[in-house]
Amino acid sequence: MNIDLTLIPSTFDAVHAGLLATVAGLLLLQILLLTFAVIAMLRRRETTSEAKTITIEKVVETAPKPVAPKPVAAEIKPEPKPEPARVKPETVYIKEYTPDAALQLLGLLQKEARFIDFAQEDVSQYTDADIGAAARVVHEGCRKVLRQHFELESVRTEAEGKRITLPKGFDAGSIRITGNIVGQAPFNGTLVHRGWKATEVKLPKITEGHDVKIVAPAEVEL
Repeated sequence: MNIDLTLIPSTFDAVHAGLLATVAGLLLLQILLLTFAVIAMLRRRETTSEAKTITIEKVVETAPKPVAPKPVAAEIKPEPKPEPARVKPETVYIKEYTPDAALQLLGLLQKEARFIDFAQEDVSQYTDADIGAAARVVHEGCRKVLRQHFELESVRTEAEGKRITLPKGFDAGSIRITGNIVGQAPFNGTLVHRGWKATEVKLPKITEGHDVKIVAPAEVEL
């Protein structure tokens, strides 16, 4: 690109001076406008900041004040109810006896009445007369043992065959009911057997080392 230097004016006349003044005035006007624009922007920012500050203050003023928690009354625990008294189940104790006394009694019956021999014998080959004669010996020996070592009495004092009344709550351990049992006591019935109960036992003492299992020692004749 070529510039023609001849076109550039070489003299500064009134026209050029007016153009220069116009350009300078426009520049000054633009500077003033920019200055006013900057000042207005700064004022707007200040106003906005003040408005925000006022708004925050109003929000703080209108915000509900924290309410102090009400004192909580101490919780009253109900008194524990007393537990109902527990009824302890009745303990049933089962007595266990050693066989010594039974073996001792069996030995006495064998000694006095030949009880074991009679019970172990096959009597089917004997006549009633023979059995009756042997039973007499056994009866006398057993009666002797009972009288020497036991005190016995009847459970009921009424005569056998008499009508009696069993009241409510009677001792079922000492009276056994038989026949047609209907309803509850009292019962009316016939006394079939008066029963027996031992009031005293007088078995001989066993010496130390004596074997009660030998109810009848073997006999050897020399």
